[in-house]
Order: sequence, then structure tokens, then C-alpha cells
Amino acid sequence: MTEGTIPHSRYSMLTALPSGWVGEILDEELVASPRPTAAQTRAAFMLGVELGEQLDRRRGGSGRWCFLRAPELHLGHDMLVPDLAGWRRERVDAPLDPDVPFLTLAPDWVCEVLAPSTAALDRTRKLPLYARAGVAHVWLVDPTARTLEVYQRVKRGWLLTGSYEADSLVRAEPFASSMLELGSLWLAEGSEKPTLLAAVP
Repeated sequence: MTEGTIPHSRYSMLTALPSGWVGEILDEELVASPRPTAAQTRAAFMLGVELGEQLDRRRGGSGRWCFLRAPELHLGHDMLVPDLAGWRRERVDAPLDPDVPFLTLAPDWVCEVLAPSTAALDRTRKLPLYARAGVAHVWLVDPTARTLEVYQRVKRGWLLTGSYEADSLVRAEPFASSMLELGSLWLAEGSEKPTLLAAVP
């Protein structure tokens, strides 16, 4: 395996992270984040299902897009792991190599699912790197606030083009031809709270 343009010493540090942490390299700095919560994983999974069924041919959709869950992206000196990423089919010249653990082709769209511990990182550090790499669209999903923010890259950075909440029915770029049921992304109220079990004598 090769690490592309990412220094080997920095890349090897990712494998040394404790179990339960996700490592990324942002502006050549190793950044570690805790594993996603149940609310985050639910939102990312269901969004992938909703979009995949309509737009990814392997899910019976139109075949215009290829979606991947938490791909490792090597974009110049940066290594990022968005919660979801999508490529237009015409940009994927050949089937993705199943034996390569990372991708160097910048996605057309990425989605970050926010948590209190990672929201600032996603907004202030990762968004500029996605713009620099040429990503055209970014969605920010907040399962706590139950919101979706839609951004489009412009010359000066990112333009907020839509904001949705709760159980909205959403048509948003770059998937304006498809309808997304935003309410399907959320856990039931209170379902992530721990359950205390009484001790058995």
C-alpha cells in the first residue's frame, strides 16, 4: 500500500490511535475524534439508504451516483473521512478497486454528521479543505438539532443554499431530482439515553 502524497510518518500514526477513535490529517496535522454516536450513525446510514435507493444503480436507483460510507480520502496532504461521500458516475472512469483502502479522487458531494465533539472541527477546519480539494457540495446534518444545512462551493468558499429541520421533505442540490424524508434520519426521542438495570440479588 502507498500513502500517496501524505508523509508515511504521519500516516503510520493513524494506525496507532486507540480503538474507538477516528484519525484524520488536516493541514498535515493528525486530528483524532471519538467514534460516532448512535444518533450520528443512524443519520448517516439512513441518508445513505435514502440516496442510494434513488440514485445508485447497485441499489436499484438511476445509477447517476456512486456513494460510499466513511471513505478514507487522500486529497493532497490531507486525509479526511467524511460520514458519506458521493461521486457522479461520469467521473468514475472505472470500478473502484476493492483492494485499495483509500481514494484520491475528490468527491462531488460529502456529508458530515455533526456531534458536539466534532461540529467545530467539521465547520472550521474540514469545510475549507473540501473547498480546496474541489468538492462542489457539502451537507451538514445535525441529529441533535434535527437539521440539514446545504452548502455549495463558490469562489470565496461556501454558500448556504438551504436549511431544513425536523420532518421536512427535502429537494436539495446536488440531488434536487430526488425527495428526501428528513425525519427518517433521526432516532426516536430518548432512544439514545442509557437504560439503568436494577441489580439482581
